[in-house]
Amino acid sequence: MSVRRLAAEQPEGFAFTPENLEWAKAQIKKYPEGREASAVLALLWRAQEQMDGWLPEPALRYVADMLGLAYIRVYEIATFYTMFNLAPIGRYYVQVCGTTPCWLRGAEAIKNTCRKVIGEKDRVTPDGLFSWTEVECLGACVNAPVAQINKYYYEDLTPESLERILGNVKAGRPITPGPQNGRQASAPEGGPITLLDAALYGKEEREEELVGANMALTDNQAKRPGKAANVREAAVPKPPLSKGRKPR
Repeated sequence: MSVRRLAAEQPEGFAFTPENLEWAKAQIKKYPEGREASAVLALLWRAQEQMDGWLPEPALRYVADMLGLAYIRVYEIATFYTMFNLAPIGRYYVQVCGTTPCWLRGAEAIKNTCRKVIGEKDRVTPDGLFSWTEVECLGACVNAPVAQINKYYYEDLTPESLERILGNVKAGRPITPGPQNGRQASAPEGGPITLLDAALYGKEEREEELVGANMALTDNQAKRPGKAANVREAAVPKPPLSKGRKPR
């Protein structure tokens, strides 16, 4: 892992909004006394969201003070987990997977498209709209190559489809997450390749089969011991009650 450092330029201070402060206190209460520090990841994530996607140094100290932690402990966490951004990012943050499956499927071309449309890695465009970076596996290998833009995945990318997506973002047009080549989720490209026989799904034929079949009895039906599952136990009449005898 490369060295991760705090940004050179920092705001003067940080404090949760009233709504976020109430939320943070509720998170801390989830943990027993003496274990409040367990809320550190949740609080850092909310602080990052409040700062439009990055964690300034005052926010780290603020969270540390809330949890009674030494500043260095929170610094260690923020610099270890790459989900925390230590410098400002664009309004649309593009994370391109560069791990082996995506690399084999053309991730280098996807990164080149980002360089062409956005600029160099880890730099915010002058209008503040875009920044991009390379990340490790996003967990959607079957749809490689993949990029994450803010909270959504864009899969089965080509340089052309990514350039179209970024162009739509810049123009304010809606973009649709998920596979960009027409496939359904993670299904095979081009549609199904197994269980294609239409007879397997014919309703009428299936109903005819069921009518003529000796269906197994259900659990609430009496079955004859030692016989097939569709053989019913013969009903045994109960003897009549004698006069004056009360049933048990």
